[in-house]
Amino acid sequence: MRMDRLTVKAQEALQAAQGEAAQNGQQEIASEHLLAALLDQTEGIITPLLQKMGANVGAVRQDLDREIARLPKVGGVVVGEYLSNRLRRTLEIAWQEAQQLKDEYCSTEHLLLALAAETDTGAGRVLRSHGVTRERLLQALVDVRGSARVTDPHAEETYQALEKFGRDLTDAARRGKLDPVIGRDEE
Repeated sequence: MRMDRLTVKAQEALQAAQGEAAQNGQQEIASEHLLAALLDQTEGIITPLLQKMGANVGAVRQDLDREIARLPKVGGVVVGEYLSNRLRRTLEIAWQEAQQLKDEYCSTEHLLLALAAETDTGAGRVLRSHGVTRERLLQALVDVRGSARVTDPHAEETYQALEKFGRDLTDAARRGKLDPVIGRDEE
């Protein structure tokens, strides 16, 4: 997989996965590290996707931390982290997911789809134990992303733009959170 075909958020996730591995004293960057990095992204699409599916992101992270603790550690200073073979395969699957969705770049949702499809990693087991499957992810992705395609490296920033920058006045009115209008009795 070519790294220049990853979105900015996906590249950040891979860098954060490397940091996660080093922080835990692990030289091999595994799928579990990548999932942890995706869950830690505050302005990404991953948390809204998981919440839409009814998954508790905090509980997913706790279970994932237990899986990360089981991975082999290196004594001393960790130097020269490298991608595990499984993570390389996950990145290839993520690129295939992007191509199936007719996207030009591989973004964080493609990485999550690939992680959810894994059957032989702790990351895949954790996701499945919380009800996150590839099929359910695809359904939630349609709700969050709509028909938008990933055509540039900053695509994740455009998802749910109204929710980020706007306020739902209809919902606020239903909940009684709007101030009354004064001086407009005739209207």
